[in-house]
Amino acid sequence: MTTIPKTFFSRRFHIDSRWLIALAACYFTTVLNLGLWRYIANHLAITGANMFFFGISLPVLIFTALYLIFNLLVLPYIGKPLLILLLIISSAANYFIFSFGIFIDSYMIRNVFETNTREALDLITPGSLLWIFSGGVLPAILLLFARIDYRPFWKECRFRIFAIAGCLAMTGIIAALFFKEYAAFGRNHRDLPRLINPTNYIYATARYFHLQSMVNRQLQRLDEAARLAPYKDAAPTVFIMVVGETARSMNFSLNGYPRKTNPLLAKEDVISFRNVYSCGTATATSVPCMFSNMPRNRFNVNDAKYSENMLDLIQQAGFEVLWRENDDGCKGVCNRVPNEDMVKTNDIRYCDGQSCFDEVLVENLEEYLANVKKDAFIVLHTIGSHGPTYYKRYPDSFRKFTPTCDTAEIQKCTREEIVNTYDNTILYTDFVVSRAIGILKKFPHLESGLLYVSDHGESLGENNIYLHGLPYSIAPEEQKKVPTILWMSDNMKKFDHLDYSCIAKKAEENTFSHDNIFHTILALMEIRSKTYDKSLDMFAPCRLEPLP
Repeated sequence: MTTIPKTFFSRRFHIDSRWLIALAACYFTTVLNLGLWRYIANHLAITGANMFFFGISLPVLIFTALYLIFNLLVLPYIGKPLLILLLIISSAANYFIFSFGIFIDSYMIRNVFETNTREALDLITPGSLLWIFSGGVLPAILLLFARIDYRPFWKECRFRIFAIAGCLAMTGIIAALFFKEYAAFGRNHRDLPRLINPTNYIYATARYFHLQSMVNRQLQRLDEAARLAPYKDAAPTVFIMVVGETARSMNFSLNGYPRKTNPLLAKEDVISFRNVYSCGTATATSVPCMFSNMPRNRFNVNDAKYSENMLDLIQQAGFEVLWRENDDGCKGVCNRVPNEDMVKTNDIRYCDGQSCFDEVLVENLEEYLANVKKDAFIVLHTIGSHGPTYYKRYPDSFRKFTPTCDTAEIQKCTREEIVNTYDNTILYTDFVVSRAIGILKKFPHLESGLLYVSDHGESLGENNIYLHGLPYSIAPEEQKKVPTILWMSDNMKKFDHLDYSCIAKKAEENTFSHDNIFHTILALMEIRSKTYDKSLDMFAPCRLEPLP
């Protein structure tokens, strides 16, 4: 029997398990953690020799930790597929951390699982594909065709034991030499572990599923005795709440922004609340929190899924409730009230099959109001300024500020192009909200009003940070400060006994947050409930007569 000689290919792709573990730890430490090292370079102040050597110890410590982990994971039969998976996922995580300045925690993993096809496709660009292919897929292919050579069982075990012991010893030495520096740096940068590949997304995913496993329970009622107790008047109440997406307060000319991004709303009798802070920095948290009676410091997304919210109480009190959806879903808020997915209408005037311009939300709204026979509460959930494809959020007629950034790879655009494109989305939002107000004004017999409030803000490249979703504790003001705009008809001011000028003054002077929305709306809709907290009602100091 003739034997087939070994080819160059087969000889070339043999690798000893010891070298593979060391190479993998080195590759993950350097290439797949670029975002981590940029963050450290920007935040580590070298004030002397001790801090210099502390800085050198950081990559040594990361390498040591990964070398220890891979000694535990790279085993016969499972080592290769596991490393291939980690290479590809880590390359993708590395791209988003480095390109957009994101941090990976359980909330970010929630955003990943709750995203839709349209949002996911917006993030798939030639640049991201090239990055992931070169940093993850290509080395994964090389590993796929490699043969990992393991020594006899006991020799392999002995080496791993010595390697792990060496890692523990090295960690102990680093801790002994730089304990104070690590304690101080860690205290000031608590979210640093959320940048370390691959432990950041492994821990975050495990935590996400752990939290999910703890919430399979029955729906909790908020207040079975909640009821409508209106002031004496004959006018039906119709209120529109516009939930903005990714709009930041500082880009609204109503709040002092030098560009005229709110030319139409500036002509209306609106009140802009200049200092309002979001509950979170991502839709999956902020939208449920906005409609919850729980304040931000006690809010839990998993609990919110199994609890009634503001819409449930409003519907329970007898209002006709309608949620119109044009973003990425209501995140469970509208599950128990009538709702419409505007993308499914496929209105060719506004929609392309995957998303719609926000004008679709006010289409047929006038006909709806003409047939209102009872109190009604309408929520318009906009796609607003959702990035990174800001250029897709407005029709060409609203391309006022140029040049624009007409790509999803916004980190490759100039700062001017990004801001121009984003400001065009605010200009279009101004148009949509003002159009909704115009429709309400056509029904002067109604007691009508509108509140616009964004779910969270957005970073447009400040400090190399883009988009949103950073942990709240370290998120910049751009991601947390949100525009909030109020309009009331003469009937609402009169019959709800509200001093509109007083509200305008409070909006100018005071700081509010999403924590105020639940209690303010509940009182404005004249609903009496044990869940109401007067101290969180933005309009309470300006009510001329006490609530019935």
